[in-house]
Amino acid sequence: ALGTTVTSLPQVRRCSSPFKVHLLIQQRQNTHMGTKRYLVTHDHTSEYPEPITFTKGAPLIVGEQYEGSEGWKDWFFCSTPGQESGWVPAQIIEIINGNTARARENYTARELSVQKGDLLLGSRALNGWVWCENSASSESGWVPLSNLQEVNQ
Repeated sequence: ALGTTVTSLPQVRRCSSPFKVHLLIQQRQNTHMGTKRYLVTHDHTSEYPEPITFTKGAPLIVGEQYEGSEGWKDWFFCSTPGQESGWVPAQIIEIINGNTARARENYTARELSVQKGDLLLGSRALNGWVWCENSASSESGWVPLSNLQEVNQ
């Protein structure tokens, strides 16, 4: 559709060292925020119908780090048994040894498909994305922060 921005994470690079991944992850902090209201300024359509989803403590294998022009830093392509591989923010990953890790908390990479003009409630921002709920449909998922404008209440 005209005006639709389809966002994907196709470009990746291999981390040169598990030690660097460990340091990067240890330096990052979770970004929790109070609930904020957002207006969608650009459409976003999820390209991942079966996002990686796991519970706290789940085993993870950490792969490539995302590197693209959008400025989304600290996303890693991870796998866990019984799931499609997917993008996981560094804050969720606890390195055990090398590229072996476990989940620090429950997580889903579910993206929320939104249209320009939608009103959302955002509860958590991580690495250029916001966990949002669509106030009209009650659906929830991640939306790129660049597609949103904060609305003062």
